[in-house]
Amino acid sequence: MDAADHLIATGLVDPKKVGVTGGSYGGYATAWLSTKHTERFAAGVMFVGISDKISKVGTTDIADEEYLVHARKRPWEDWQHLLERSPIYHAEKSRTPLLILHGKDDPRVNPGQSRELYRHLKMHGKTPVRLVLYPGEGHGNRKAASRYDYNLRMLQWFEHYLQGPGGEMPPHEIDYTETLAAQ
Repeated sequence: MDAADHLIATGLVDPKKVGVTGGSYGGYATAWLSTKHTERFAAGVMFVGISDKISKVGTTDIADEEYLVHARKRPWEDWQHLLERSPIYHAEKSRTPLLILHGKDDPRVNPGQSRELYRHLKMHGKTPVRLVLYPGEGHGNRKAASRYDYNLRMLQWFEHYLQGPGGEMPPHEIDYTETLAAQ
């Protein structure tokens, strides 16, 4: 947020057209900024991100990460602490259009993390949200087709909300032939 503030202050960035993206813990940061700090971001693209710090501990292959790296406490020592630091806790106030992308076979950040945030945002119905799952992919896309699709969707989302009309979501379908012809 300090970097965005600096770029806005120098006049390089329009404060109404700031986007955020990241994967894994950067996906968590994207979800956090798109919910807790929604007033600051015009669009977000979350990749393999965490949305519920409590359920993440019980569904990951690195269950000690939250304790050892981030919180220095176990969930049962302070449920409220982790809940309040979970993007789902702030989903109701979100107004940041969010594209959520996730590998369907991710052992590190269970795809349920993306489904959970998607469902909370859809139920509140206050911002555009789309979920795309990549079959056969884990914690990051290894297949060239998945990486290509991810990049096209991210560019389309940001172009639509940061440069284009905003409002309703861009089409779900990606026209790969049109994209290739433009090259």
